[in-house]
Amino acid sequence: MTKTHCGFVAIIGRPNVGKSTLLNGLLGQKISITSQKPQTTRHRILGVKTAGDNQIIYVDTPGIHAVETHLLNKEMNKTARSAVVDVDLVLFVVDGVKWTPEDDLALKTLKNVACPVFLIVNKVDTVKDKKQLLPHIQTLTKKRSFAEVIPLSAKKGDQLPILANKIEALLPENPHFFPPDQITDRSPRFLSAEIIREKLTRFLGQELPYAMSVEIEQFEIKEKLHRISAIIWVERDGQKPIVVGKDGERLKEIGTLARLDLERLLKTKVHLRLWVKVKSGWSDDTRALLSLGYLDLP
Repeated sequence: MTKTHCGFVAIIGRPNVGKSTLLNGLLGQKISITSQKPQTTRHRILGVKTAGDNQIIYVDTPGIHAVETHLLNKEMNKTARSAVVDVDLVLFVVDGVKWTPEDDLALKTLKNVACPVFLIVNKVDTVKDKKQLLPHIQTLTKKRSFAEVIPLSAKKGDQLPILANKIEALLPENPHFFPPDQITDRSPRFLSAEIIREKLTRFLGQELPYAMSVEIEQFEIKEKLHRISAIIWVERDGQKPIVVGKDGERLKEIGTLARLDLERLLKTKVHLRLWVKVKSGWSDDTRALLSLGYLDLP
């Protein structure tokens, strides 16, 4: 009987180091949303890559950050820290030659981790003076013993095959936990909400930093057309016109971009309707966070 190998690989780091881009690159398709804004990822997302006898289950996590101003921030940090429990490998991701106190905080979460840890130096393509790389990596390797150190560019795909091979070599002998055609543990409904939130985050830039969430109200599946209705929640009345824009033009453009991505994801035509509503203080409200999927039921 053929031996099969399967293992869990957690992707950890501070916000905005490219963890979700790395996950999407390793999977060969997009399941985790990305943007230039820190803390875009708010949930733990599994990405499943099955290749022959090997199955790798990647665990994408929110960036670990120092400031926990709201209950949402605390839950995001809690989610990230719990991801390193009972995994077979950790990818600790840093951004080029940058190092911040939040990198130190993220590294501290690995203090008691017994499994191998790879240091992933991402965004090396953006480092203008390449002579800085080697001394910086040497400094980082003094902070912790890493099983591998791999400089790469997740965005461009540089060195990703090498990383994938090294991950496969460490997989324990196990049965596969997911069917070979499954790529994530998240539902199409969840992924749809995330795609809408990605477009909002990218389109609005710094105008509405962390005050938005998306709730799918209707998700009607038909053979040739999906009907999706979503509520965009903001925290204050003054934020609503920022999302809607003059004569609704901004919301319309966001909806168009989201619909095109949704059609690629769902492989069918999509009719998308968006509303913007105010839910005051949702990011610090336990009941609101439960209804929006940020908290698990006790």
